[in-house]
Amino acid sequence: MKTQIIIYFKVFFIVILAFAEVSCDSFVEVDLPESQLTSEGVFRDYATADAALSDIYAKLRDTGILTGSNTGISNQLGNYTDELIAFGSPTSTTVSFFNNALLPSNSNVADYWNNSYNQIYAANAVLEGVAGNAAFSAENKAKLQGESLFIRALVHFYLANLFGSIPYIKTTDYTVNGFAAREPLADVYKNVTEDLQNAANLLPSAYSSSERIRPNKYAVKALLARVYLYRGLFAEASNESSAVLNQSNTYVLISDLNQVFLIGSKETIWQLKSTVAGQNAQEGTTFIFLSGPPVLTSLNPDLYNSFTSGDLRKNSWIKTVMNGSTPWYHPYKYKQQDFTGTSKEYSIVFRAAEQYLIRAEARAHQGDLIGAKDDINKIRHRAGLGNTLAVSQNEILQTVLEERKWELFTEQGHRFFDLKRYNKIDAVLSAVKQGWNTADSLLPIPQNELSANPNLRPQNPGY
Repeated sequence: MKTQIIIYFKVFFIVILAFAEVSCDSFVEVDLPESQLTSEGVFRDYATADAALSDIYAKLRDTGILTGSNTGISNQLGNYTDELIAFGSPTSTTVSFFNNALLPSNSNVADYWNNSYNQIYAANAVLEGVAGNAAFSAENKAKLQGESLFIRALVHFYLANLFGSIPYIKTTDYTVNGFAAREPLADVYKNVTEDLQNAANLLPSAYSSSERIRPNKYAVKALLARVYLYRGLFAEASNESSAVLNQSNTYVLISDLNQVFLIGSKETIWQLKSTVAGQNAQEGTTFIFLSGPPVLTSLNPDLYNSFTSGDLRKNSWIKTVMNGSTPWYHPYKYKQQDFTGTSKEYSIVFRAAEQYLIRAEARAHQGDLIGAKDDINKIRHRAGLGNTLAVSQNEILQTVLEERKWELFTEQGHRFFDLKRYNKIDAVLSAVKQGWNTADSLLPIPQNELSANPNLRPQNPGY
């Protein structure tokens, strides 16, 4: 990680200096003397500092955990659980996830670790560059700090849920970062929570543009609601989700399921913008195929068959491809596979439907069964279904888990994280995965990181 961060430090500042000279939609590397790669130069004004943040969002979109390409967790954790079936060479990283045959040498797992800490490093660079800098107005400084804290918390959150205890990095000092120790998961969550609380206090309620591509206060609260839910702080989770959903003029469940993932959807809380005009979300390229058998992956028939026939999500968000009499299925939430004249879809990271399901689960845990069922029914009614028949607290919680399976499939690894939270991952996946065991609920720490930094040891169990 130390070597990766040093390299990224140089590339990061080259890219954003060039970025500031061109546009917000392109990233061009130029060969500048190293003497120009100073934080003073990068943070000389708001435009260059804002360009630094834009570059981080581009990295989130294109590399590491949240990318919609086949290497991101939407695809890989879908194959790791019971959402997808992988095809292709046994040596491909996707097949390795599907066969739960991950090794500490897996290149995709190493990319999650290294790209994530590079993104965290870049966020810390912005925080340090802005702190005490008189070049920014109070409003602009708050925006830069709030977004950087949000990014830092977001990436650490995903790392913790993939790898367990991890280092929480708050500095750009590579002499410290290169030998950082793993922290208990509870401490990581406390740091994530603190960063998000500070970010929510810094960021405005309004988006900076008509496209919801930069987080506002409520994007922060959406993640905070999820974090509280994962921590078992149910009153806090319910309150944060309510804070988002109470913005009823901004966030709405879209009645037409075919419109949910379009740019401009009022269900979107935060999304990642495509590289250039005409490019769409990478998820479309990853999941859509036109003939069977697919080259990369297909939707698990068991997931397809678990939907009731009247569920509109089955009809709108899943596409059937026939090969003679053999059906194949693929996720069809994102419907654009190719370049279009004008971009139609961006990759959505947070949307309102998840907030209803977070609040339903939190309410059920607190004994507010009526409120929990009301939130569940909003999701079911939008899917063309009647009210839930669940009555008891346990029945309602199991219904939430099922609705999350049908509502959030192939979106940033929700299924994997949900099965772990509900303590059902072994029971569910051992029934469908050969050789699944409890240790598979965490990914291995990359071997080269363990070799470079002994403070990361021991390796996660089972590897």
